[in-house]
Amino acid sequence: MTNTVLNPYLSFRDTARQTGDFYQTVFGGELTRSTFAEYHASEDPAEQDKIMHSQLKTDGGLTLMLADTPNSMEYTPGNNYSVSLSGDDETELRGYWDKLVDGGTAAMPLEKAPWGDTFGMCTDKFGVSWLVNIAGAPA
Repeated sequence: MTNTVLNPYLSFRDTARQTGDFYQTVFGGELTRSTFAEYHASEDPAEQDKIMHSQLKTDGGLTLMLADTPNSMEYTPGNNYSVSLSGDDETELRGYWDKLVDGGTAAMPLEKAPWGDTFGMCTDKFGVSWLVNIAGAPA
């Protein structure tokens, strides 16, 4: 049985680490993080400790994802959210992607990512930002 998850994904300029810590005190759960340096996401030495991806999962089933926005990308507080679709059913998730990007724009094509999954970013025709992640085959 496959499981696709839909959850909010919040973006920050430089405070994803502190924000994740705060939300963990609010909701409890397990917090995981990866930095820009771990995935060679930026050549800028000032960005190496930024959070590329952080996820808070609670025993009650809540999932919240957070990241720092690279300095090269625009950041506007209040517009700092996306909706994340993630799972391992490639057919299902590619179907969602195709429908979301139809009439919208792909900011990052749905393709193999450095962490081994297939990942893409798009904005649908209504201006909603989406992140789609298809889990890679287990090693």
